[in-house]
Amino acid sequence: MADPAEPHDGAAPSHKAEDTAAAGGADPGGAGFPAVDVVDRLDPVIAHHIVNTLHWNDLRPLQRAAIPPLLDGDDAVLLAPTAGGKTEAACFPLLSAMAQQGGNGAAVLYLCPLKALLNNLLPRIDTYTRWIGRRADIWHGDTGQARRRRIRTDPPDILLTTPESLEAILISAKTDHAHLLGQVRAVVVDEIHAFAGDDRGWHLLAVLERLERLTGRRLQRIGLSATVGNPHDLLTWLQGAGAAQRSGHVVAPEPAPAVPGGSRPAGEVELDYVGSVDNAAKLIATLHRGEKRLVFCDSRRQVEELGAALRARQVNAFLSHASLSAEERARSEQAFADARDCVIVATSTLELGIDVGDLDRVIQLDAPRTVASFLQRIGRTGRRSGSVRNCLFLATQRDTLLQAAGLLLLWGRGWVEPVTPPPEPRHLVAQQLLALTLQQHRIGDQLWPHEWNGLAPFDRSAAPIVDHMVEQGFLDRDGGTLFVGPEAEQRFGHRHFSGLTASFTAPPQFTVLAGRQEIGRTDPSVLTEERPGPRLLLLGGRSWRVTGIDWNRRRAFVEPAAGGGVAKWNAGSIAGLSHPLTRAMREVLLGADPPVALTRRARSALTEWRRDEAPGLVHPGGTLVSRTGGEVRWWTWAGYRANATLIATLPSVADPVQRPTDLSLRLREDLTPAAWREARAGTDNGEVLVLPEVDHRAVHGLKFAAVLPERLAEATLAARLADLDGARAALTEPVRLQLTETPDTPG
Repeated sequence: MADPAEPHDGAAPSHKAEDTAAAGGADPGGAGFPAVDVVDRLDPVIAHHIVNTLHWNDLRPLQRAAIPPLLDGDDAVLLAPTAGGKTEAACFPLLSAMAQQGGNGAAVLYLCPLKALLNNLLPRIDTYTRWIGRRADIWHGDTGQARRRRIRTDPPDILLTTPESLEAILISAKTDHAHLLGQVRAVVVDEIHAFAGDDRGWHLLAVLERLERLTGRRLQRIGLSATVGNPHDLLTWLQGAGAAQRSGHVVAPEPAPAVPGGSRPAGEVELDYVGSVDNAAKLIATLHRGEKRLVFCDSRRQVEELGAALRARQVNAFLSHASLSAEERARSEQAFADARDCVIVATSTLELGIDVGDLDRVIQLDAPRTVASFLQRIGRTGRRSGSVRNCLFLATQRDTLLQAAGLLLLWGRGWVEPVTPPPEPRHLVAQQLLALTLQQHRIGDQLWPHEWNGLAPFDRSAAPIVDHMVEQGFLDRDGGTLFVGPEAEQRFGHRHFSGLTASFTAPPQFTVLAGRQEIGRTDPSVLTEERPGPRLLLLGGRSWRVTGIDWNRRRAFVEPAAGGGVAKWNAGSIAGLSHPLTRAMREVLLGADPPVALTRRARSALTEWRRDEAPGLVHPGGTLVSRTGGEVRWWTWAGYRANATLIATLPSVADPVQRPTDLSLRLREDLTPAAWREARAGTDNGEVLVLPEVDHRAVHGLKFAAVLPERLAEATLAARLADLDGARAALTEPVRLQLTETPDTPG
């Protein structure tokens, strides 16, 4: 059986009768479509090719359900697991509308978070587009100048790009914006959850509002996503400034768990405790021989170490992560797609829908930070008829074993995180003001809020930011207009303001070259740390000896080495674990088991946790304050951001010199029950909370922070470091004080 998301397999999918009935009453038993059917709303040429070119007997429920709202021009968020046919659900109605409306030029923008995903999708989308005599093309950072010139001159009907490249198009002096983008009517945002949860989402929304100003029309907005906990909020977010006046639909005909207490999701999941990366490699080398396995790791360093350990055991292993060169990743992904008995080890770069062929197994080293991420990963399996989704967790540490158990406890309840945009993106307001002045050359010093159609915070509330930018020379004001100032030219003007299009700052890395071949990039610390013997680094799953370093051009020259390489990258900002996940981990320590298969090793390790250490970390009656030696800790199990908020809120009892952890915070050694009660009373039962204090040095990690007043930049970071709801929950929960060897005393 073919999967509608994999149109080139050449066979037809089948569906349960009740699914297709719910989605429109089609009879999938016969060849082609019934005479009266929602599919009849598609353009006849599209319907013909679905049956005769793809050899599908029917569409999936999601694809059927998407036809009416998309052909009616409504906004929508389409939800389905990985490989659930979301691309076709969007493309078939939009191509049908394109055929009916006629006209030339780019009618649809298809936006993705990753260049690799765009490359993967282009052949598929272009195939569908050519059915109606149209074409699709691609524009991103790796697109050559000749291809860009062709697109500028003769725009494709569907343009696949990233928000950053779309921004670059808008600020480019080489591009006739109206000619290239003036005919756009619809925008598809693939993997929308990957945007909405960080600053790229704010950047995306702002650029879409500017695009609407350019086209002079409301753009139909369609988001594609795997399961999220708040799909209606995600739809409203996507609709932007005009959400209240726009029609929108969440289309998710295939049932997906979203709330606590829901039914347990389908899938074969096992949790094992192996104790080290090397032990994980031994197990992977032994298990499931002859099968195609995808192993997810949550750091580049872990990918490198596991990849090297597998190759040392003669496993046919490939690697993929963001610090490998694009060519190296492409080679690995293509070789993996074509192979059979092999393993590919990857970070989340392979989480977002990139096709690496038909998988047999997904293996997770340690644990992802979110249930949503796990759903993406397990969704890579179970796509063949007769197979089921599966995932084997291999915990290399006891802490990550507990994290995996907590995550699977939430998954078993059908719970998925809500996707929430980061608060107070003032730095993105500054970026957008500069980008808009580059696009239009001059903007009215009173009219600029209209360019984002009133979208907050790109509205008049940003006036203090504008005033500061003028004072500091980032903007110039003359005759009632604003234009790019000398300070912006100096800071961002290199390479035609290319650094202005990205909403995030990438840490500096050195390009690693073996001869003329680029292997990838490494952290500078690998090249500067004092170590005995030759300087060896691990990249691409192989060890390399550094033969030379060009410090000015940030290049390291290497040759192959037998082993001993070191992999290291700057971790960047500390995200921490969420309040729901850490609370689930607490439940596991108190005796709850996730509804998955636990190996003897995993069960034994959890039993030891519960027997030997849990009494000093958790209490069934509430949170626990305990003394160990000279240290007093409050075991809140509230998450990193909630604990940071509690430290700021309780200065009289919290140790001021500390970094919070996910599970606890340190209190003053001389804490007394009276001081504790007084401090808690001062919060008015959690109603009085204080944002965490921000180290002024951390502001440098916030891109465009230099364009903001320092106090606003620090306020932005403080708001993002806080979890007010989690802190309030910890303050209102009963607390057990265990400050001496005497029995617990209620707090």
